[in-house]
Amino acid sequence: MKQPCVYILASKRNGTLYVGVTSDLVQRVSQHRTDEIDGFTKQYCLHLLVYFEFYATMDDAIQREKRVKRWRRAWKVALIEQYNLDWHDLYPGLVPGVGSPLSRG
Repeated sequence: MKQPCVYILASKRNGTLYVGVTSDLVQRVSQHRTDEIDGFTKQYCLHLLVYFEFYATMDDAIQREKRVKRWRRAWKVALIEQYNLDWHDLYPGLVPGVGSPLSRG
């Protein structure tokens, strides 16, 4: 599943949030979930994939990530709840390719 993607991880419903960008969502989220990546996501146990959207190019995904990172928390929560009202972990649906990705651009 290699395609430019913006994603949001959470520690729990309405918990700490992290916005990231990747070209391989399954691999990147797996790294976060197993704490392979030192830093913010490991420190705050951000293991739940609560939102993601795919893009045609990495440049588009990076621009979107930068915009969303600057948003107020309430806007990020509203974005998550627009597609994932109950804050379900979306990662299990991605492996092996079964899920409902949100496509953009």
